Amino acid sequence: MRLSEKSVNAVKDAVRSAFPGQARVILFGSRFFDDRRGGDIDLLVISDLPQGTREAAKIKAIVKMQMALGDQKIDVVVTADPARDSRPVVKEALLNGVEL
Repeated sequence: MRLSEKSVNAVKDAVRSAFPGQARVILFGSRFFDDRRGGDIDLLVISDLPQGTREAAKIKAIVKMQMALGDQKIDVVVTADPARDSRPVVKEALLNGVEL
């Protein structure tokens, strides 16, 4: 995983702040692999927030992460039920990702 401890903590703090409750966050994509370079930060957030509030929480989390980590491309996908979510990006995160 190519994310420093400081960055991991910043991501976890931002998600915890934006998604109150029992949110989980999974890092996937190029930052998951040690042998790759560059790349954005791809995150899957699993939260049971109501559908109508997830987008605002996602934006709040991204802003907090960018304030803590600097200007980086951060992509966040949110799902309430990853087992039932058929989006390929969710499946990829679950197969090739690590929970922070």
